Amino acid sequence: MDVLTQGAAERADGGSAAPAERYVNRELSWLSFNRRVLAEAENERYPLLERLRFLSISASNLDEFTMIRIAGLEGQATRGIETTAIDGLDPRQQLAAIREQVLALDSRQQRTLETLRGLLAEQGILIAEIDELDECQRDWLETYFTTDILPLITPQAIDPSHPFPFVANLGMGVLFRLKRGKRQPDLVEMVLIPSGAPRFVRVPGEEAIYVAIEKLIVRYADQLFPGFRILGDGLFRVLRDSDIEVEEEAEDLVRLFRTAIQRRRRGRAVLLELDEDCDPAAEALLREQFDVDTAMVTKTAGMLGLRHLSAICAEPRPDLKFAPFASRYPERILAHDGDCFSAIREKDIVIQHPYESFEVVVDFLHQAAIDPAVVSIKQTLYRAGDQSPVIAALIDAAQTGKAVTAVVELKARFDEERNLQWAAELERAGVQVIYGFMDWKTHAKVSLVVRREEEGYRTYCHFGTGNYHPINARIYTDLSYFTADPALGRDAAKLFNFVTGYVEPRSTECLAISPLGLKQKLFELIDREIENACAGKPAGIWAKVNAITHSELIDRLYAASAAGVEIQLVVRGICCLRAGVPGLSENIEVKSIIGRFLEHSRVWAFANGHRLPSKHAAVYLTSADAMSRNLDRRVEVLVPLANKTVHDQVLEQVMLANILDTEQSWQLQPDGEYTRMRMGEGGFNCHDYFMSNPSLSGRGAALKAGAVPKLRLEGTAE
Repeated sequence: MDVLTQGAAERADGGSAAPAERYVNRELSWLSFNRRVLAEAENERYPLLERLRFLSISASNLDEFTMIRIAGLEGQATRGIETTAIDGLDPRQQLAAIREQVLALDSRQQRTLETLRGLLAEQGILIAEIDELDECQRDWLETYFTTDILPLITPQAIDPSHPFPFVANLGMGVLFRLKRGKRQPDLVEMVLIPSGAPRFVRVPGEEAIYVAIEKLIVRYADQLFPGFRILGDGLFRVLRDSDIEVEEEAEDLVRLFRTAIQRRRRGRAVLLELDEDCDPAAEALLREQFDVDTAMVTKTAGMLGLRHLSAICAEPRPDLKFAPFASRYPERILAHDGDCFSAIREKDIVIQHPYESFEVVVDFLHQAAIDPAVVSIKQTLYRAGDQSPVIAALIDAAQTGKAVTAVVELKARFDEERNLQWAAELERAGVQVIYGFMDWKTHAKVSLVVRREEEGYRTYCHFGTGNYHPINARIYTDLSYFTADPALGRDAAKLFNFVTGYVEPRSTECLAISPLGLKQKLFELIDREIENACAGKPAGIWAKVNAITHSELIDRLYAASAAGVEIQLVVRGICCLRAGVPGLSENIEVKSIIGRFLEHSRVWAFANGHRLPSKHAAVYLTSADAMSRNLDRRVEVLVPLANKTVHDQVLEQVMLANILDTEQSWQLQPDGEYTRMRMGEGGFNCHDYFMSNPSLSGRGAALKAGAVPKLRLEGTAE
């Protein structure tokens, strides 16, 4: 850090400011993000089934947060680990604050469900209680229970000879207290709800009537227990610790993860959810058996397991969903009759998913698989989905005799089992499968194709900000960059050698790779903006990431703010940085965009001595978020955009539209809370803009024809 940067850092130091005054707690910031997701379920401008979908997403998010983040903090507290978070809170202090907000969020989700149930009922979609139905409908449900549910469930007595059965993570069940005969003691039976059964049963008819499966089990329990009198029942759901710890000395990573996945299903119980009317004896037994901290037992008068509401969103009611949107196929590829290599060889291409089709990525690999001129393919795989055309293309390539290498990341959370299956299938086809580093995740998204051409071997690369997952690519906004630039090809080859053979590159021509030098590169770029500001030159930083938690990076941005660098950040989720605080970050603005598509692309832009946006700016794509795990403990890439067209498309369309958006945006306040920006008349919606304007990969004129309205940005671009 030079003298100018050091001086700016001292001005932003805040003197004796406590950590909580400089940073926002990571976990509380995540809960704030999920409240913004839930707010979309309350957004009256959205169609009803889309609002229901956002409610299910919020509930699913909260489940994962509980299974990973709360479980981790509880483990630290239990073991007496006093490591403090970025804001100075120890694990127990964090848990106390988290629990309060989790309970409030859960209550808000239940209120939202009740509101949506009423509105959906007016539109002919009922999430019904059995007593609300007529006799004919109840008769159908009873018959359905007898024929379709009863064969799937097994009552299990709980007594000294029948120990309490295991309940899997996310498992749901019902405890019944039964009586048979006056002199017989009460009997407790458990019925676990089969994970393969539909959570909601649709009653036949024009009106869409859905009944939760647990309601049927409770209502028709007499068929399960003939001759017994049912004294009480209690519905419950359990969440378990689902994090996987990697043993650094493990000899066989595949075997380790297979064992760890099994262990996760049986992890320590973290949260026990109970129905508010749970039988007292059943509740006492559940509390005893699951041994959950009292503070993490919740009771609700509403519905358990709201994540499953997504099943109802499949109801064929287009009038209650977003208008259909068809991704465009890149015009540049079409102009070359679908020949990806010819189009890329002519000029670099950038496309934005889901506005432009992910099929071009699949086609790039499929063409490589069948092209006799292609000699080798190297590919990173973090998440690929259930039915992956990317995997299929790699298998085809190997079966045609090409040298194919796949770096499969086993540590992709909740995709470990699927990735093990893909790895085995790839190996059977002759693909060289590499699992990367034991203690670093390979999170970079890179394809490298070597093709024999008249001039010699040419390398084609794809760098992505998102995963090679065809389903996610319809929902997540990500950028795909295709290039035949020789320097980028050489660097990509070094990246693969680093992961597959631990050959650490001594230098790279273009790429910055973490954990080797990506963080340092970002620091250098920020420091250059500080130097420009101190020299009286225009200085600015635009960035779009999913999260910012890295304290050193945050401090660097504070130093830049103190020096007068204008900083605008689009951070979808967690943000530990405090924005707009006098004397600390008054030149930093942070917004979060939440909407129909999940913002996922990662971009950095640096003014480089000129006012943003400009042709002189330094623009980069990256697979990394501004988090410690990405910058210090993962293999990531930072890719410079040197091609003028690609540079301008990313800066003057993608970044500018995100910065100008008001209708999907929330503004971060100095206290760490978020407020909605302007909606309706006079607002700007970046999602609508990208759905209705020409593709990024048009033929040059598209950029000007569909330009973002720059006049909304204060000042003028150079």
